[in-house]
Amino acid sequence: MLHATSMSPQETPPQASIKIADDALHRVRSAPAAGQSTGIAGGIYHTRDISRASFDGRSSRRLSSSDARTEGTQDVEEGDDWRRGHEKKKQIFHGWQLLWLSYQSIGVIYGDIGTSPLYVYSSTFLDGPPDYDDLLQVLSVIIWSLTIMVTLKYVLIILHADNEGEGGTFSCYSLLTRYANITNRDPRDEVTVRIQRHLSQDLGTPNRTIRTQLERNKFVHVLLKAIGVLAVSMVIADGVLTPAQSVLGAVQGLSVVKSDISSSTVVGTSCGILIVLFLIQPLGTTKLASTFAPIVITWLGFNGAFGIYNLVQFDWTVLKAFSPYFAIQFFMEKKTHGWRMLGGILLAFTGVEALFADLGAFSLRAIQISWMCYTYPCLLLAYIGQAAYISIHPDAYSNPFFNSVPPGMLYPSLIVAVLAAIVASQAMITATFQLISQIMKLSYCPQVKVVHTSSVFHGQLYVPFLNWILMCGAILVTAVYSDTTRLGNAYGVCVMFVTFFDTCMVTLVSLLVWRLSPFLVFLPWLFFATVDGLYISSALLKVPDGAWFTLTVAGVLASLFLLWRFGKENQWRAEAEDRIKPSSLVTKDDEGRLKLVEKWGGDRLSIIRGLGVFFDKTGVLTPAVFTHFVSKFVAVPEVAVFFHLHPVEVPTVAPEERYSVSHFTAVPGCYRLVIKHGFMDEVISPDLAALVYEQVRMFVIRQAREKLGLLEKETQLADEEHEQAGGETQSAEPSGSGSGAGSADGAGQQMDKQLPIELRDEKVAAELARLDRAYASKIMYIVGKEQMKVRGTSSIWRKVLLSVFLWIRDNTRAKIANLRLAMDRVVEVGFVKEI
Repeated sequence: MLHATSMSPQETPPQASIKIADDALHRVRSAPAAGQSTGIAGGIYHTRDISRASFDGRSSRRLSSSDARTEGTQDVEEGDDWRRGHEKKKQIFHGWQLLWLSYQSIGVIYGDIGTSPLYVYSSTFLDGPPDYDDLLQVLSVIIWSLTIMVTLKYVLIILHADNEGEGGTFSCYSLLTRYANITNRDPRDEVTVRIQRHLSQDLGTPNRTIRTQLERNKFVHVLLKAIGVLAVSMVIADGVLTPAQSVLGAVQGLSVVKSDISSSTVVGTSCGILIVLFLIQPLGTTKLASTFAPIVITWLGFNGAFGIYNLVQFDWTVLKAFSPYFAIQFFMEKKTHGWRMLGGILLAFTGVEALFADLGAFSLRAIQISWMCYTYPCLLLAYIGQAAYISIHPDAYSNPFFNSVPPGMLYPSLIVAVLAAIVASQAMITATFQLISQIMKLSYCPQVKVVHTSSVFHGQLYVPFLNWILMCGAILVTAVYSDTTRLGNAYGVCVMFVTFFDTCMVTLVSLLVWRLSPFLVFLPWLFFATVDGLYISSALLKVPDGAWFTLTVAGVLASLFLLWRFGKENQWRAEAEDRIKPSSLVTKDDEGRLKLVEKWGGDRLSIIRGLGVFFDKTGVLTPAVFTHFVSKFVAVPEVAVFFHLHPVEVPTVAPEERYSVSHFTAVPGCYRLVIKHGFMDEVISPDLAALVYEQVRMFVIRQAREKLGLLEKETQLADEEHEQAGGETQSAEPSGSGSGAGSADGAGQQMDKQLPIELRDEKVAAELARLDRAYASKIMYIVGKEQMKVRGTSSIWRKVLLSVFLWIRDNTRAKIANLRLAMDRVVEVGFVKEI
């Protein structure tokens, strides 16, 4: 029974659950086998309210009428095709929802890039106050950097390279894997992932050649994998650094009004604020964004308004900086010195990677609206206004924002600036949640708990484990560095590497997914790659002064992610040996009794009374736990059900679409039950066996109705029989023994038609009786306990890598005790696999 609560978009929804309530159970009549009387099967219950609509939309996978129907000779899985429907789909928002998301995005995405006016000029002019020409050139580079790197590159191009609504470098890689054969897939996902590889004839010759070379070159496969993982790692490394930098900078900003504030006070206060910031993350993106948005909107509004004031009041001639001539002149005149100054200018767009990484939490249109209509104009006015003030007051460059504040606005702007700096880190925190969820889906990271915080906006996530890791890292960095100048030296390198990776990934997307001509793509790629290269090379100068920290953190994380993927691919290869067709494991002897095939020993199987629920990881073929159970115990439960949970990207699945049942013709009494569940559904409960039994029973009944062709005609036939019976009663006359025999036959036919549809077929009645008997006798939850060990013939490096993988795996795997099952009915089947 599904319990869910509707709510407003601002609220965090409660967890919905699928469970069988005690007051919703009633006794079921057992379907008798031939020759048995109908009775009550003691202790058998099922729910009242499971909808018959779940039987609609059935699969066409049936045995044809010409096929031999002898049970055990056909290796076919008949029933519902659970793979259809519920693929992840991009959410499209319109109207008020779109405006609401745009409002939220300002509070989350632009906190980092929006606070850059506090320190860009002071970080760029390191040699003293600038003259008018230098100021104009730097302003021009800032304007065109924001325009090229953010507006043109990200907002207008890269944001379109989403993978079903998800953004980030790794989502680009995931998108490429759907359009080109460049990776192995988790067996749990390969049957459900939506592959959209273009036909060769639909690609131009250059595009087809590029894809062919890409698919054949194993080195490129590894390189793309490494780029995607490294980009995620660099964003996470920035996710540790950004909160420390922004909060520490905000608290240090109090020195404007209290110059004697001590370093220990700054560090202690910063750590306290960081703890509070991470403690409120479970509230969810919607609540945090709705709370933070007014702060960031006010902050950006102050910057825009102050910029207009300074332009009018001081020097409006700085508007000449919109001409790219001054940006070009900057490089021509300053050469190497100008190249070094780029390390400060790039701070104007640090946080740009959050626009792409946070795409899944908001949407393309929402980000485009919030940037183009508000954030971008406000930032341009901020930098232009500060330049107008500095051109008249050159010494103001050291603290450009507060020095250029209009009279009477110092304290209000100080308060807003501190608040904006504190919430600036939310962009990177949210981005790390998005990215860790993405890499888990492709098995580059151990599974950790992911909480969806909104039933309306499906991409808004919270990852508890990562949240506490980020909090510890940010506090540690704050305590160790204790100064924004030292932290600032670590800033920017990761950002520039990620933007370059995005440029390369989206170029491949444009060739293989969008099918653009390479001749059309090459020049834009060369232009953006050149700009990225200038900033990367300048940022690398910071490596000895602090950037080594983020690069080291990113390198360690990337190594762990690649190690996990390497181990998982070896695990999949080892597990594939046990996923076989049922007929490859079990067959029938001459007497019609089940036995193992000769490959597995050929022994006759014993039948264990009861219902065995085998937990199935993949939902295809035979689960490994069933293979090991049958081959090692030489026995099979009277009724075996392969139970598979299939997550879908929706809050909750409607009851009529949730359950899919099929049965195996090679093994009598063997079924598969797949439960599709949303991210707010809870599907494992102590009453699981009752739900399994009910769904399988209704499947058998539905199959019987279909076979007899009475599902739609039953009511019509009943009405016609009633009318005929009425006419015959009026015209019939008794006439001796022949008449009596005819009456008896008619009564027998009438009694047969009054039986439930499932009891009119002896085979179906026997199948139901077996199911009822098994459920009443015993229930077993059979779970595989897989142990893995490294193959003895492996090389020393392979042994080391796989040993580390197995250690992490053994310490992160979900334990059987965590399942909400009746533990006295759980059976663990252990087996060992070599990798």
